Amino acid sequence: MATQHQQWLAAMEEKSRRRQEKFMDDIAARLNRPRLRHAPVQNFRGAPDFWNELEWDEEKRIQAFTENFISVGAHVIRVPDMGEVAHFITSKVHELNAKYIIRQNENALRDLELEGQLPDVQISVWNSAPDVDWKSRAAEADIGIVMADYATAYTGSVTVLSSPEKGRSVSLLPTVLILIIPLHRLHTRLGETLIDFDEAGRKQLPAGIHFISGPSRSSDIENDLTIGVHGPGIVYGVLVG
Repeated sequence: MATQHQQWLAAMEEKSRRRQEKFMDDIAARLNRPRLRHAPVQNFRGAPDFWNELEWDEEKRIQAFTENFISVGAHVIRVPDMGEVAHFITSKVHELNAKYIIRQNENALRDLELEGQLPDVQISVWNSAPDVDWKSRAAEADIGIVMADYATAYTGSVTVLSSPEKGRSVSLLPTVLILIIPLHRLHTRLGETLIDFDEAGRKQLPAGIHFISGPSRSSDIENDLTIGVHGPGIVYGVLVG
């Protein structure tokens, strides 16, 4: 019985391979060129030298990031220090009449002391208590507050990594997202961010690496643009420094 089963599997595999060969032969015939039997030789790999050497000064990075981030419907604010970050957040909470905030569990955000400045607002700290459905908490929040791990001027994107203290839901589920971006984390090219992941190796990568380029934007088959369907509908990038 086992021998018959193996013979049947071998026959099915051979039949499948013949169909694949015919399929590829038909493509080559329609393209009017011979079948490629081996991978083509690549004389160059990776980004060209001129791209790796591209480096803007700080003001150029700020200008490019601001223009690119705003062009997709986000907002950019520049402040000198974290004290002004706290002032911006409190003023935005009052402006939006927000009642519930969730933030990452990071020392820099704890030092903002938002609880003392917003006594009438419920502020939750991600993963700070057991037996809490933190995804639901994030979905209920009016505002999510996140520290950026990297930002890229050329693409106008912010990179946020996940960890037990930095749940991805904080940046994905609230109605409004505030991204705090220290200027020393703002780079010219995306490659300056990606190289750190390459050097870390697969086993050291976080569970989530998220590239955020403004509010959630979705279009149906008729290209009707809708904001905020699959993520925050309002995004603020706060450049600090």
